[in-house]
This record gives sequence, C-alpha cells and structure tokens, in this order.
Amino acid sequence: MIRDTSHQDTVIAPPPRQHLKRKAIGAAIALAVAAGGALLFQTWSGSSHSVNAARLRIAEVSRGTLVRDAAVNGRIVAAVSPTLYSTSPSTVTLKTHAGDTVKKGDILAVLESPDLADELKREQATYTELAAEVARQQILARKQKMLARRDADTAEIDRLSAQRTLERYDSVSNEGVVAKIDYQKARDALQAAEIRARHAAQAAELEGDNVLLELKTKSAQLERQKLNLANAQRKVDELTVRAPVDGFIGTLSVPNRSVVQANAPLMTLVDLSALEVEVEVPETYVADMGLGMSAEIQVGATKAMGKLSALSPEVVKNQVLARVRFSGAQPEGLRQNQRVSARLLIDEKPNALMLPRGSFVESEGGRYAYVLRDGVAVRTPIKLGATSVNAVEILGGLKQGDKVVIAGTETFENAERVSIKQ
Repeated sequence: MIRDTSHQDTVIAPPPRQHLKRKAIGAAIALAVAAGGALLFQTWSGSSHSVNAARLRIAEVSRGTLVRDAAVNGRIVAAVSPTLYSTSPSTVTLKTHAGDTVKKGDILAVLESPDLADELKREQATYTELAAEVARQQILARKQKMLARRDADTAEIDRLSAQRTLERYDSVSNEGVVAKIDYQKARDALQAAEIRARHAAQAAELEGDNVLLELKTKSAQLERQKLNLANAQRKVDELTVRAPVDGFIGTLSVPNRSVVQANAPLMTLVDLSALEVEVEVPETYVADMGLGMSAEIQVGATKAMGKLSALSPEVVKNQVLARVRFSGAQPEGLRQNQRVSARLLIDEKPNALMLPRGSFVESEGGRYAYVLRDGVAVRTPIKLGATSVNAVEILGGLKQGDKVVIAGTETFENAERVSIKQ
C-alpha cells in the first residue's frame, strides 16, 4: 500500500510586502462598496417610492422652431352645392334621379305653368302692335314734315312774287307810270309775304320737332314692351331647369309630377370637383385665427395643405365652424361628408426652448414637471408658453439638455422625489 505525500508538504510564508498589498486592495474595495452603498441609501432614502423607467416616457429639452397649431376634426363638403328652386307655381316633371351624374346645361326638370305661357303670348302680341304703331308713326312723321315744308315753300314763293312785283314798280316809279298808291300796296304785299314765309318756316320746324317727339315716344313704348317680352320669355325659359355646374344630384326635394309653389326647393346639385373641409374649431383658438391661415389636412394616409377661407361669426356648443380650401389640386377619391382631421398652423416661434407635449401639460395646470437627476425624478416648478399639438414652449424652470418625464407620472402622487429603476 502506497501512502500519500501529505507528510512531505510544508507551509511557505508569503513575503512581507505582498501580504501588505493584499490588505490595501481589500480595504479599498470595502471603502468603495461602503461609499456606493451610502450614496444609494441616501438616494433611496430621499424618495418616497420608486417607479420602473419602462413605464415612463422621457424626453429632453431642446431648441427649435415651435409651430403653434390646433388639432381639429372636420368633414368634406362641397364648395359649390347649389339648390335649385321653382320660379312659379307649376307642375314638375323630373328628368333625372338622385345620384345621377350630370353636366352643365343638362335638363334636370321641366316646369309646366299655363299662366306664364299665356303671359308670354300677351306680351308678344303687345310688342307686335307697338311695332306696327311705331312704323305708322314714322310714315305719319314724314307726311307731316312734307306738308309743313310745302306750306313753307308756298309762302316763300309768294314772298318772291311780291318782291318781283315791287321791283317792277321801283323801275317805273320815277317815270310816273305807276300810281303812288299802287306802289305802296306792292310794298305792303311784299312785307306780308315775308312775314308769312318766316312763320311758315318756323311752323315747319316746329312740326318736325313735334313728329320726332311723337316718334320717340312710340319708340320708347316699344323698347319698354321689348323688355317686358324679354322678361316673360326669361320666365318661360326658367321653366326648363338646367344644371348650373358639373356634378351629381344630391337630393330630390319633390316627387315627379307634383304641383309646387313659387320658390319651392326642387333638388340639390353637388359639385365634387370643388371640395372644401368644414372643421369645428374650439372657441379658445378663435381669437388667434384669421383668413388665409395655413392648415394641414389628413385624409387617410394622405396629407394635403389648405388655407382658411371662411370663419363663422357664431359659437355653437363651444365650437366655431370654419372652412378650409385646398391649396392646389385636391386629393383623389374624396367623398361628400367624409370625416378627416386637420391641423391649423397658427404661429411659428423660431429658436424656442421646447419640450415634446405630454400629460404633464394638463397635470396641475402645467406648473410642475419631473426632471431626472442621478436616477431620481425631482418635482420642479416650470413655466409654459405657447403650446401646439406636439410640443410646448418652456419659459422657465428648465434648461436645454434637461431630461423630463413627460408621461407616466400618474403614479408619482405629486411626490417631491421619485426613484427611477432602470
């Protein structure tokens, strides 16, 4: 039997310096562990409770351009959606159905109104009668002017005859052939002829003015009747209801072959080539809004830009209706009353100290936020400025680079310090 070699082993003592070195390393390690434990104890002892970091949303304060905006909901509406009305009491014959696509000028309905048809015939007869009177007045005017000119010419001939008689008497008066009394009669006859000729010329001129005035009066009556006839014709033409724009029939307000009164709605035409977005804006944003403001419209996965084109003057249930018109071509496939979301771009602030928006904005009125410092969320007073859908402006309490818990602070219970477990 072979015995072991334990009796041959001897203990060798370590060198003095190596023994001291091991003791120094052990003491340093013990001191570091104690310091870390003390720091960890101090950190944990200052917080009321701890929360796992995976349950929180943390963001960093940064500088950038803050776009102040407002998120609103809306629906697609037709910018052009005329409602067609009856122009007079009539019987309606519909030529189309709801949902039919029509082109501008297509006949949509025909109104039957015997009263308007009779009125048009009366106006046409009156116009024809007045036109004949004007033609007759023109003939009469020429005739009267001719008679007046004939009288004036006759008077002129008499004047010339009297003048020649007086000239003959003048040529022989020195010879004593003509008696003085005859000479005086010839001169008086010349003066009378001149007076008649002058009066006849004036009468002819007045007669010409008179007949022209009467002709002008008849012509004015004819023009007035022409307007009446055109108005009656317009009313009859309006009995044929035509499409004012391209589109489709939205709704029919009356059944076929029904009797309607004047100004009764017949149908609504929707023009899908010109659509707008009707949005509901909270009244808190109205003071900062103005026509021409830019808007971003989200239609499914498609984004489009638009401009604020109209703003309602009244508030209904804390909402104000506004219209947004597409800038450029509108997205394809839009439908009437389709629900969309929009973002109104109210203002831009460049080089602003900003932080992503979170639940801290609504919590305690946005006056406090939890800032991470050495693994502890410290409740810190802050001051907010302008807000948008995605970010908020920081006016005080935070600096660039600070990390802030922006969501998940519901379990903090407003504690001053909360430990964050990684």
